[in-house]
Amino acid sequence: MSSKIISEKMIFQIHGDPEKVLEKIWSIGGERGWYFGTKLWKMRGWLDKMTGGVGYRKGRRDPVELFKGDLIDFWRVETADKKNRILKLKAEMNLPGEVFLRWEIKPNELIQTIDFIPNGWKGKAYWNFVRPFHFWIFYNMGKRLVK
Repeated sequence: MSSKIISEKMIFQIHGDPEKVLEKIWSIGGERGWYFGTKLWKMRGWLDKMTGGVGYRKGRRDPVELFKGDLIDFWRVETADKKNRILKLKAEMNLPGEVFLRWEIKPNELIQTIDFIPNGWKGKAYWNFVRPFHFWIFYNMGKRLVK
């Protein structure tokens, strides 16, 4: 039984060209990495592999283009709408719930949203445990995307 969505939204001001931020987002993962904590992402992938998950399958189909269904490391592209500047990924790692990572560029701001749908009390306990780490990683990743 799934629980209510836990959503965390971070808004970052874009002081430069929003198109450059869009290019960074569209080329995230694979050889380029995640702009912050790439080694931590790889460690998380190793833990995932040890628990029967897909692990950190480094890579992507293309270094700059994305389409719905594409793989980026242990994420799958749910939405790749470059015209409206929206990219949404779904985690494929072993988790007690589902995780979605979404970026949307509005005029002069990047909106980064992490949605977690926990499976019962284990999912809620997991989220409460990883939340401080996630905040630190995602906050710094967002800052580097707009830099």
